[in-house]
Amino acid sequence: MKLTVLPLTPQRWPDLEAIFNAKGCSVARGCWCMYYRHTGKAAAPPARMTRAEANKAELKALVDAGPPPGLIGYRGKQPVGWVSLGPREAYAKLARSPVMKPVDDRPVWSIICFVVPSEYRNQGVAQALLAGAIAYARQHGATLIEAYPVDKPARSNDDSLWFGAKSMYDQAGFTEVARRKPQRPVVRLKPA
Repeated sequence: MKLTVLPLTPQRWPDLEAIFNAKGCSVARGCWCMYYRHTGKAAAPPARMTRAEANKAELKALVDAGPPPGLIGYRGKQPVGWVSLGPREAYAKLARSPVMKPVDDRPVWSIICFVVPSEYRNQGVAQALLAGAIAYARQHGATLIEAYPVDKPARSNDDSLWFGAKSMYDQAGFTEVARRKPQRPVVRLKPA
């Protein structure tokens, strides 16, 4: 699928809301791609806010402050997907994760999750977002890109593939560098 992949800026915030509020994105609506940005036990949300509302407000504050915390894919003017990526340090939970903890001390950019509304799945949206993420990371000085896909022998439920499928990363040239759980490899790519 041909997509235009652009950084999430304050002007594009309504497009991200459209993606997260679409059918099939209920997990994203709870997390707002903030889960891996924190470590330890989550603090209680502010009074009169749900955890989801607090996560959304926190992501909006990140977007407003910059740099962009991810990319949006567009088919024409229609937003059809999201990928969260950035320098590994932006994702505090990775340091303590049994699956995604650092492989070594090399600086990496991490690709954390994809959000694709159900009506756009199985059309190459995630692959196009991955290609856009690789290009964006390269343009912003990344010398190594890392991801934490799902590797299962049978097809998984689309809702559980927010990390992406290992086969997608294989096709993009990533190589496995660690596997701490049977179905969760760590893969890397040196952007050209």
